Amino acid sequence: MFGLTNLGVIHTAISIVAVIAGIVCFFRYGSISLRNTAGRTYVILTVLTCLTGFPIFQHGGFGKPHILGIVTLLVLAIAAVAGRTNVFGKVSRYVETVSYSATFFFHMIPALAEGATRLPPGAPLFDNPEAPQLQVVTGIFFVLFLLGASYQVWKLRSR
Repeated sequence: MFGLTNLGVIHTAISIVAVIAGIVCFFRYGSISLRNTAGRTYVILTVLTCLTGFPIFQHGGFGKPHILGIVTLLVLAIAAVAGRTNVFGKVSRYVETVSYSATFFFHMIPALAEGATRLPPGAPLFDNPEAPQLQVVTGIFFVLFLLGASYQVWKLRSR
């Protein structure tokens, strides 16, 4: 299906459910957090997405997808520590919120690259993940992340 291996199908399904859980968190709670079921689901499935992604991306060995997976796991760890401890002091809640939001943006990078180079079947939107137009779309998603994270910080400050 769409040129995916069995592990690729499982990886994609897990990541789609993770993204849905993240969207639920944003709309229901305003942010992703381990304090609710949707947030815990998002984090667990994002970890599984990273772990199942490592053996999939074998285009010439260790590369950008592996780095993104490692960075995602590190940022998830930072967010979890910030949410459960006071290690970052007064900014712990901000670190937690922006970190989880960053991991959501990280989900969008391969989603855009893989989706736009595979869909629609037979006539994908872009020829390859390095297509300049795809870089622009990714940049737009980055701006949306910055706006969303700024809004979240503003909401936290107003509490």
